[in-house]
Amino acid sequence: MEKKKLVVFTGAGVSADSGIATFRDADGLWANYRIEDVCTPEALARNREQVIGFYNMRRRELLASKPNAGHYALAGLEDVFDVRVITQNIDDLHERAGSRQVLHLHGELRKLRSTVDERLVFPIEGWEQKPDDRAPDGSPARPFVVFFGEAVPNFERAAEIAAQADLMIVAGTSLAVYPAASLVRYVPGGVPVYLVDPGEPDVRGLRNLKEHIRMRGAEGLPLLAARLRKEMD
Repeated sequence: MEKKKLVVFTGAGVSADSGIATFRDADGLWANYRIEDVCTPEALARNREQVIGFYNMRRRELLASKPNAGHYALAGLEDVFDVRVITQNIDDLHERAGSRQVLHLHGELRKLRSTVDERLVFPIEGWEQKPDDRAPDGSPARPFVVFFGEAVPNFERAAEIAAQADLMIVAGTSLAVYPAASLVRYVPGGVPVYLVDPGEPDVRGLRNLKEHIRMRGAEGLPLLAARLRKEMD
């Protein structure tokens, strides 16, 4: 029998339980930085060393972190569902937990790209990018991160995946960062959506919210996964 398609849409809250700082929380890493100084094309052009240094710091943080129970719970659901993870996160914790189909909307921290050709993406060994590192095409390398003000190249593919969902889990996102947050609007009307977040995300775009589990991802996702698994037995 063909497995049902479970589409999972995750945000920073899922990785926060692994110690990855978020930029919207007052105590998050980004509280000490202005977005305009580290996450825009203009910032990269104006102060290349600072921007690269910022992402080096985040890469070191990631390499010292491990997937949490929420990541593992989602990966474990591949036994019973065709699971597609769409994430706003630039870390690789979903992959390290075992999720095999992960689409990153905002880039990947452990990769770099050409400044000329956005399709020329390549891995970085370790945590440090040197300011004078070059891409294979000879152009200066930059973090493979979608900066504010840049297009989200994977959004169209993500919308196609969302439109095929038989059920959806939304976890650890405020649903406030666009265009990513509008992804939930592509889910067919009758498809049940489960929300796992301790806060108050903007749920106006959720057409069929079945349940809001007001817990952090590392707590709520394992509980929800166990329940969904039981329903499939």
